[in-house]
Amino acid sequence: MNSTPNIRLRVAEGLQDYASAWQAMQAFTDRRAPDTPDECWLLEHAPVYTLGRNASEAHLHDSGNIPVIRTDRGGQVTYHGPGQILLYVLLDLKRHGLGVRGLVDLLEGSAIALLADLGIEAHARPEAPGVYVGEAKIAALGLRVRRGCSYHGLAFNVAMDRMPFDRIDPCGYRGLPVTDLASLGIRDLAPLETGRRLAGHLARALDTRLEEAGPLVLE
Repeated sequence: MNSTPNIRLRVAEGLQDYASAWQAMQAFTDRRAPDTPDECWLLEHAPVYTLGRNASEAHLHDSGNIPVIRTDRGGQVTYHGPGQILLYVLLDLKRHGLGVRGLVDLLEGSAIALLADLGIEAHARPEAPGVYVGEAKIAALGLRVRRGCSYHGLAFNVAMDRMPFDRIDPCGYRGLPVTDLASLGIRDLAPLETGRRLAGHLARALDTRLEEAGPLVLE
């Protein structure tokens, strides 16, 4: 173990508003100082479609009654909703000797390692960031780096209604199948427990530890 400071883990109970979480991540990043501890946030969102900053609206076919938000992360369109855990990574990349590609690799590797723990073989695709089981996507990535620090992160499907994905081209790929742990036979892991395991794998990959902090409370 090196001298990298612990990462604070904050967990939100219940479904969270996407815009509130996004604004909180931006505010946290803007007020960071060089010695501000890194944080990981775990939460589930109320149903929402999000578009990356350069995403094409052509990939969103029918939003129905689900809100649509254009955000400042990379990537195309995706869906967030109950039964999907979000691991938001608020990291000082220089502290960890990382660039964006390195962080993407660590996030994908953490999800692959978690799935391996569950007896599920998964892989990444260089041309389409995220994590896949066979041809189906189980985890999506979207990041923003500002002032050398990251926010946004990884969405991991645990046990969700996947029908909203049928109304979009997930991550910009028409017809891309989407799966979750429940569909793969893993039904005894709640989203927050899944997220804790995922965050643990990421901390180990960063050669540091998670430190339980206060709950994540969004205004």
